Amino acid sequence: MPFAWVLATIAAAGFQVARNGLQRSLIGSSGPWGATLVRFLFGLPFSLVFAAAAFAMTPGAHPTYSPSFLSLCALGALSQVLATAALLSAMHRSGFAVATSLQQSSLPLAAMIGLIAFHDRLTATGWLGIAITTVGLIALTWPRSANVHEELIGGGFGLFSGLTFGFSLNAFRHAGIALEPHHPVFAAILSVPIVQAIQSLGLGLILLAISPGTVVQVFRDWRRSSLAGMCGSLASAGWFVALALAAAASVRAVGVIEAPMAAFAGHRLFKERLHWTQLVAGVAVALGVVMTALG
Repeated sequence: MPFAWVLATIAAAGFQVARNGLQRSLIGSSGPWGATLVRFLFGLPFSLVFAAAAFAMTPGAHPTYSPSFLSLCALGALSQVLATAALLSAMHRSGFAVATSLQQSSLPLAAMIGLIAFHDRLTATGWLGIAITTVGLIALTWPRSANVHEELIGGGFGLFSGLTFGFSLNAFRHAGIALEPHHPVFAAILSVPIVQAIQSLGLGLILLAISPGTVVQVFRDWRRSSLAGMCGSLASAGWFVALALAAAASVRAVGVIEAPMAAFAGHRLFKERLHWTQLVAGVAVALGVVMTALG
């Protein structure tokens, strides 16, 4: 299927919104770091099943677990842990839909990093997309209530999540190429449990050392935790497959569909209401991300 990556991206966005909603519901009992651990620890068994299926369906694959692959997995794993915790903190302070829109800043921020660090070039359309996204992000993070400090912190967490998700996006794409360049879908699916194992072990040990009660609470909520883990694994598999079949910019452009999904979920599940300026700003962010991706 020539547009299989589009279907994979849309499915990944849907599962990601579901996972984010389940994780947010766990913040009250487990805190942001406990809810972050859920995504990786409870997603790992599902990812291992997907990897086993990929091995069975790709007999000609020869993965190479090189130092380059492992270092890219570690870099992406750390970035994704920080991004997930920041996103959940932003959702707690700024709302589900607003935080999801702020997360879309990952592409423009990654483009700016590429320009500064790697001298990547952007077209006029790309620059215009960055400008539109920037204006939309400013509007989204502008305080609207008396609790200015809390809203500004939430906006900062949302932007930080976008930046760190941008790092993880590039790291995972290049990790799959380093693992098995001739079977991109196989490499993508196989990378997920390796990354999640690194994340589960690292974050799990840290929490056991500094807050063992958080880990206990995560297992007490095993039903919601398992469902969040399953949705997270399906989302990760979808993103990895899409990134293996198409350029990261194209995947991120289609992935903007996550924003309206999150707005609907925030209204239905958490009774959130968006101000008309937030709706306009969210549309601007989505438009800017698409323009940056296509530019």
